[in-house]
Amino acid sequence: MQTLFIIRHGETDFNKQGLIQGRGVNTSLNEEGRNQAQTFFQAYQNIKFAHVFASALLRSQQSVEPFKNLGYEIKISPALDEMSWGIYEGHRADKEMNHIYKELITQWTNGKLDQRMEGGESPLDLQKRQQDFIQYELSALEGNILICTHGRAMRSLLCTLIEEDLSGMDRFPHRNLTLYKLERQNGKYLITESNNADHLKLDLIK
Repeated sequence: MQTLFIIRHGETDFNKQGLIQGRGVNTSLNEEGRNQAQTFFQAYQNIKFAHVFASALLRSQQSVEPFKNLGYEIKISPALDEMSWGIYEGHRADKEMNHIYKELITQWTNGKLDQRMEGGESPLDLQKRQQDFIQYELSALEGNILICTHGRAMRSLLCTLIEEDLSGMDRFPHRNLTLYKLERQNGKYLITESNNADHLKLDLIK
């Protein structure tokens, strides 16, 4: 039996300011993001995780850092990094950028999954490294597994795990520190919780 707890990292200042992050921008969590990480930990600290994974980016690792206090080792996998947005990383998502982004999403929805931002990755590029993670790091593991990744990377990973085409990945909403839970049954993954943010309603322990 394998159960996956897949979360997006907590908030960063780039998130708050509407700046594009991507794989090439290694931002830290802001105060709100650290609070989100702590409330997730409070809600799920009693789950016995067999493994905890994070991407190679700091905001992902910081989002699961509280679990180190329980003795967990955070396993780093660059395959879980966010998609590269190329020359647009670090820039504000202004009107022109949003137009380019919407056009790209339309292409992806229409099955043109090799399209990318200039200098960036396509959905197929992103999926390839995620498939390597699934095959070489995830497939043989059992028990509860916590995975912290990124927004677009989460959407791609969900499609790949449930064997759906990437053209439908935008049907998976998310926010900072949201949770998707999946169970593997007879070799197939089934989503049992979608975009769960109930833990963010917890009061912080002062």
